[in-house]
Amino acid sequence: MKNLSIIICFITFFNMSAQDHFSGMKTSRRVGILNADINPAELSNLSSKYEVNFFSLSFNISNNKVGFSDIVNGNNIEDLIFKGNEPVNMRIDAEIFGPGFAMKINKWSLGLTTKGYAQLNLVDVDPNLGDAINSGINNIIPGSTTIINNDNNQRLNGTSWGEVGFSAARNLFENEKHKLNAGATIKLLFPDSYTNLGLDKFQGTINTLATEAYLNNTQANLNIAYSENLSGSNTNFSDYSKSIFGNLNGFAVDLGLNYRLKDKDDYKINAGLSVRNIGAMTFKNTGNSSTNYNLKIQPTIANPNGLALSQFQNIGSLSDVETILQNDGYLTKTESNTDFKVNLPTILSLYADVKVYSKFYLTLYTQQKLRDNGENNQIITQNVISITPRYSLKNFEVYSAWANNEISGTTGGLGFRAYGFYLGSSSIVTALVSDTKQADFYIGYRLGLR
Repeated sequence: MKNLSIIICFITFFNMSAQDHFSGMKTSRRVGILNADINPAELSNLSSKYEVNFFSLSFNISNNKVGFSDIVNGNNIEDLIFKGNEPVNMRIDAEIFGPGFAMKINKWSLGLTTKGYAQLNLVDVDPNLGDAINSGINNIIPGSTTIINNDNNQRLNGTSWGEVGFSAARNLFENEKHKLNAGATIKLLFPDSYTNLGLDKFQGTINTLATEAYLNNTQANLNIAYSENLSGSNTNFSDYSKSIFGNLNGFAVDLGLNYRLKDKDDYKINAGLSVRNIGAMTFKNTGNSSTNYNLKIQPTIANPNGLALSQFQNIGSLSDVETILQNDGYLTKTESNTDFKVNLPTILSLYADVKVYSKFYLTLYTQQKLRDNGENNQIITQNVISITPRYSLKNFEVYSAWANNEISGTTGGLGFRAYGFYLGSSSIVTALVSDTKQADFYIGYRLGLR
């Protein structure tokens, strides 16, 4: 494909799947390891004395430009996302739970989890700049001029890492009507792959001649970062998914509180508060690179029209971008490191599951990010508010999660649980009814033992 390869690495993952992982299941009345992922204090509410997690997989695509039908069919995605004048935001990620175990011991509950993540993101990318790079000579209108003045940090970012979590929760108080729990999870982080291109406070002009688009009169702050395993190629999702667990080089903590207003053997209200992903990981290798530049593009004798954007088609990696700009003399280095720290997406979560009548429940949930996605050393997340009505029995549950996501807007889905098996999508309803801008799918199996 002739398009900009750094863009295409984000697009190719569309064909794997269709923002909130395991929406509806993480607040299930059948409490297990997934519940403890949004609040470690939930371990004190384990539905069985022992819990074994075999596998859980969740894939999500969320964007503000392209509808569900385009995502599924993969038709001209790289063209559609750059139409219009609204900045492009796109989040493509996978969350994988491996083997895990949890158990109750008197007033204590303990858990061990393994997880893997892979993400690809576009953040506040100017559609005019993206379209000029992506289109090549096919869609050029000779003689046109576009002026760009973008104060945001435009980012192309990809990350993969693994986690091993050690959780503990304790019942602090309990009587016939009330129950209060607290919990914490310590995570060992295993960073594997990372790339980032950050173009901050970009100002410039795109001029088109007969067969070429040129960037001129341009200035910006530029960050280019990549881990050693992606220094040669980062154009396909397989570059990130070859492995997820790297070497141990980071720590994070989750903290949470949980309250229950009890109702015989059940509850009337189950509510919680947690702060998750407090921590960071370091990519540490002599082959890594994170460099800040001042980017300045002006006409020269060698390039009187400025920077020819066709040079960025068919490239293989961010290091290729770096080489092109350096060779043309457009970069001034301000800082460079082979070791760099990346912050996890710290999140505040609040939720309440309310018993409406008999076996009918209603869950209110929100997550709010506590860090700025525009920072170059920040892993991306998004704000979510959701409401989930559910019909819940001991061994069967069906629910419909409805959410307002920061990137894709309103989504509605369906899911079910039968004993330890669960399957769902948080966007399938709105995808079929209104061609929503999100596609996702999750599946898993766990086993509770008395």
